[in-house]
Amino acid sequence: MTRTVDVFWSFRSPFSYLATPDLLKLGEDYDVAVQFRPVLPIAVRSKESLFSDDKRRVRYLMLDMVRRAKFLGMPFGRPSPDPVVQDLETFEVSDEQPYIYRLTGLGVEADRRGKGLEFAFHVSALIWGGTPGWTEGDKLAEAAARAGLDLADMDAAIAADDPMPRIEANQAALDASGHWGVPTMVFEGEPFFGQDRIETLRWRLDRAGLSKQ
Repeated sequence: MTRTVDVFWSFRSPFSYLATPDLLKLGEDYDVAVQFRPVLPIAVRSKESLFSDDKRRVRYLMLDMVRRAKFLGMPFGRPSPDPVVQDLETFEVSDEQPYIYRLTGLGVEADRRGKGLEFAFHVSALIWGGTPGWTEGDKLAEAAARAGLDLADMDAAIAADDPMPRIEANQAALDASGHWGVPTMVFEGEPFFGQDRIETLRWRLDRAGLSKQ
């Protein structure tokens, strides 16, 4: 029976973007099924657990995301527009969210079609890789096409079959894993949080005898 690594991931998370190339390699290097499980970002699903009047946390995250991208040699830029409509001075999250629910639903649909991580890779590179106006024109459709998917067909699918129950199930599974942030990888009940914990996960998979080499 194939063993599984669950990947809890968000389109608003720069660290999810930075983890995606290494996550794709897991499926190449190990006899595991890498299950893409997109969740809504914490700013939408539980903002009180992350944001406060202390701005040091946000300042550090902004510093670290740029530094980590440079370390990995990956293109990086603040998203325009932000996938979550939020005032980063007050941390107020708008009631109107035209992007993140659609993106997360598309991620669920991409996973249903067997291309979740591929879709995440190309779309997050569009959002976080420094491309301005990622919502404009055919940019998102072209990113989906690079993953071997048809955006219009996927939009029709999530309009016909609400992905929120699957998103909520992913969020419940993330909570049950013992963590709350993204990216979190879970292997046989053991969570590995953060882009910089993939090497530790690989060590665990090696110990489990799952390397293809």
